[in-house]
Amino acid sequence: MPRVSRKKSSSGIYHIMLRGINRQTIFEEKEDRLKFLEVLSKYKNKGNFHLYGYCLMDNHIHLLVKESEEESISTSIKRISSSYVYWYNLKYERCGHLFQERFKSEIIDSQAVFLKVLRYIHQNPLKAGLTKDVLRSQWTSIREYIHKEEMVDTAMALNLFSLDRRTAMKRFIEHSRQRNDDRCLDLNNKKRLSDAEIMEQIRKIGLENTSVLQQMEKGDRDIFLSKLKELDGVSLRQLSRITGISKSVIHRVRQ
Repeated sequence: MPRVSRKKSSSGIYHIMLRGINRQTIFEEKEDRLKFLEVLSKYKNKGNFHLYGYCLMDNHIHLLVKESEEESISTSIKRISSSYVYWYNLKYERCGHLFQERFKSEIIDSQAVFLKVLRYIHQNPLKAGLTKDVLRSQWTSIREYIHKEEMVDTAMALNLFSLDRRTAMKRFIEHSRQRNDDRCLDLNNKKRLSDAEIMEQIRKIGLENTSVLQQMEKGDRDIFLSKLKELDGVSLRQLSRITGISKSVIHRVRQ
């Protein structure tokens, strides 16, 4: 079946979501997130697109961007994802895809939708139970709005609240903290599983304890590891810690 063309935004602004293939974790540790932000900044400058917001979750990324005249947003996202995946595969001694082949997108066609999507992006960690205050999220662009602008173009959003900076900031914070049921490219995110919950899942798939897993032949072991990787809300680092099997080994197991 032929691929359906993306809808073209009259404003040039898009909400973009990059998702790990098979919901795979794409950020294992702080260094990974820092590297992605470095890559994002590099290709923002090269592609000359505007970046209004971002959020880095464990297995997906949200971006709010405006396409430049020099380069299509599809080209920009391809450059960003390819560069990060190349670095990630070298670091974790893996090969192949990391992101789903085609990123998701929705057009932003009004100021109201723009502000709604920006709030949704910033509230992702809050709704996933990873923080209690949207303003304290470490891996979203809200820190650039509240503290210091680095690569995010904050003026557009703030000016929609007021041309007076102090008033705009007050209204922006109120808007960002507002409770809502917004759904924008929603993934129905779940809170990360606890170690106890993962151990329960290990017993459910027929393993008495992790020592049994470590003593298995590679083929049998990988079957069980594959089942564990399919669980929602689990990271490779967490699996490595619980099972005693290295992250690089777990990475190479196919789902």
